[in-house]
Amino acid sequence: MNYWLVKTEPESYSLDDLKAKGEEIWDGVRNYQARNFIEKMNPGDLVFVYHSGKQKSLVGLAEVSSAPFADPKAKEDEKWLAVHLTYKQHLGTPLSLADIKSSPELQGLLLIKQSRLSVMSVEPADAALLLKMTQ
Repeated sequence: MNYWLVKTEPESYSLDDLKAKGEEIWDGVRNYQARNFIEKMNPGDLVFVYHSGKQKSLVGLAEVSSAPFADPKAKEDEKWLAVHLTYKQHLGTPLSLADIKSSPELQGLLLIKQSRLSVMSVEPADAALLLKMTQ
């Protein structure tokens, strides 16, 4: 299993929106590095959902529920990809960016190193620590 983190503005699309729908296309990514991460996603992979904007916190979990496919919003430009995500759960305690940054073990996390990415990989050890910190 691989681990991922996706960022979203809760005012435009929140974890509650994903929960209400159950499953949703994760599309609209227009950054090549983020696109390359989507390309590596597999059904069953765990996804951390991060609310950016004012909240700046990990708020929940989703699961990749499809193989990557051409982003339907990209019209005829098939280089951009999307996947389906399925809601799993809200975290017991949202984990703030400040708390993540204060952890010496998480300094290699792309959320800290490349904060502008909307889709990023998470190393298994970092995923385990993030899950532990939210319990």
